[in-house]
Amino acid sequence: MLSIDRSIIDAIVAHARRDHPDEACGVVAGPVGSDTPTRHIPMDNAARSMTFYEFDSMEQLRVWREMDDRDEEPVVIYHSHTATEAYPSRTDISFAGEPGAHYLLVSTRESDTEEIRSFRIVDGVVTEEPVRVVDAVVDPHAVQSYMFGQSPATVDYECSGR
Repeated sequence: MLSIDRSIIDAIVAHARRDHPDEACGVVAGPVGSDTPTRHIPMDNAARSMTFYEFDSMEQLRVWREMDDRDEEPVVIYHSHTATEAYPSRTDISFAGEPGAHYLLVSTRESDTEEIRSFRIVDGVVTEEPVRVVDAVVDPHAVQSYMFGQSPATVDYECSGR
């Protein structure tokens, strides 16, 4: 089961809606071995595609090095689907390279509803898992944006109200 703070889910959904009609992507880091997602890191979709996402290799290297420096790992790897359900495509499955990560998908095909699902993907086998959204566990200022060639900056996301 993926347990994740509502503020992080809201930030992921806001990122997905902002990048629509292109797919959005990013990671949520957490302390090594904890399986606790605590720091949202939205990333650029280098493919700039409505049907495919790809981390920029230099941005990914920088983010993964920073996680190493902070004794963190990618607890959640997320992206959006813009016209289909939140279920991993064959390409998503073939590119899933973090066997310990939760793969979170957000569908932005409907503007007024949120479809959020999480999966474990290990050796090409997809297993859906429940998502438990919890409130106020994470520092709301932990949401950061990383832009290639620039230093990190804090970002305020307009999150949908509930």
